[in-house]
Amino acid sequence: MGGGRVAADELRLLIERAERLEEEKKGIQDDIKDVMGEAKSRGYDPKAIRKILAIRKKKKDEYQEEEAILTTYMEALGMI
Repeated sequence: MGGGRVAADELRLLIERAERLEEEKKGIQDDIKDVMGEAKSRGYDPKAIRKILAIRKKKKDEYQEEEAILTTYMEALGMI
């Protein structure tokens, strides 16, 4: 029985830790939303900013390859 109790305590601690992290994540998401609202109020396009954030997370060669494929597909569809 002692082993089961230790596992239950460990599980409870892990769950509580995850709950704290979820709260922190929500706070950070709210902060990002505020930044995007501020950017919009100053005349910037939040969608463009989010796209730039996504691009900056990627390696340069990975991004360039994706853009080349996208351009090829768009040319094939007569979009550019």
